[in-house]
Amino acid sequence: MALLFQCFYQRTGIFLLLTSSLIFAEGGKILVIPQDGSHWLSMRPVVGKLQQNGHEVVVIVPSTSLYMKPKEPQNYTVKIYPMPHAEDHLAVVLESFVNAHFIEQSVLNMIITMYQSMLDISRFFLTSCKSLLHNEDMMQYLRESKFDVVFADPILMCGPIIAEYLSIPSVYFLRGLPCGMDYEATQCPNPPSYVPRLFVNNSDSMTFAQRVKNVLVHMLEFVYCKPIFAQFEELAYEILQKKVTATDLLSRASVWLMRYDFVFEFPRPVMPNMVFIGGINCGQRKKLSEV
Repeated sequence: MALLFQCFYQRTGIFLLLTSSLIFAEGGKILVIPQDGSHWLSMRPVVGKLQQNGHEVVVIVPSTSLYMKPKEPQNYTVKIYPMPHAEDHLAVVLESFVNAHFIEQSVLNMIITMYQSMLDISRFFLTSCKSLLHNEDMMQYLRESKFDVVFADPILMCGPIIAEYLSIPSVYFLRGLPCGMDYEATQCPNPPSYVPRLFVNNSDSMTFAQRVKNVLVHMLEFVYCKPIFAQFEELAYEILQKKVTATDLLSRASVWLMRYDFVFEFPRPVMPNMVFIGGINCGQRKKLSEV
C-alpha cells in the first residue's frame, strides 16, 4: 500500500511540476522526442497531461518501436518516420541490453559486458536518429511548425541535436546519462573521490581503497564513453554544420527533470535547473478483478 501511495504521489507531483514549468505561453507548442522502452512508459502519461492542459503536443516516433507507436486513441499528435530495421531486431537488441545488467560477474567483466551492450544499442538508436534527421519531409515539417520547446529524453542525442537545429529551448526528462554526462553538462561538482561511479556499488562514505577503485573506474569512463558519443557528434556536425561535443549539446538544456527522488540517492550537489521529480519508472496495469 505504501508503494502504491508513493507511485501515485510521484506521478501527481511530476504532472504539477511540468504543467507549471512548461507554460512558456498560453497553449504552447511542444515537440516531444522520446526514447523507446521503459523511458517512453514513464514519459507517456506526462505527454498526455500536457495535451490536456491546453498545449499542442507533437510526438515524433520511428516506424520500428516496441511501445511508442499508438495502439489506442490519444489526445496528442503522433508523427511517424520510416526506419530500416524490423521490430524483431529491436526486440533482440533491447533484450540483450537488459540481460547484460543481470549477469553475475566480476566488476571488470561487468564493465566489458555493459560496454559492448551499450555500443550495440547506441548503434541501433543512431540509425533511428539518422533516419529522422535525414528525412527531408520530416525536417521541413519541424522547421515550419514553429515549436516553442523540445521535451526530450536525452539518453541518446537525437533530442538535443534537434533542439539545437531548431534553435528552441529544451526540457530534459531522464533518469541519468552514461558516465555522468548529465553532471558534466550542467557543470555540477562531481569529484570521483566522493561521488560513487557506476558499477562499483559504493556509497558516498568510502574507504581509501574504495576511493582509489572509484577513481580508476572514473578514468575508464573517458575511454568507453567517447566512442558512444563520438558517433552522435559526427551526426550533429552533418546537421548543424559546426563542430559540437555531446557536452555542448546537453548543456543547452533549460530544465533537467531528474526522474528519481533525492531521498533514495546519496547526497550530492545539483544545479538550480536540475529538479528531482521522483521515480515514475512503472507502467500502468489493468485493475485486479474483485475475485
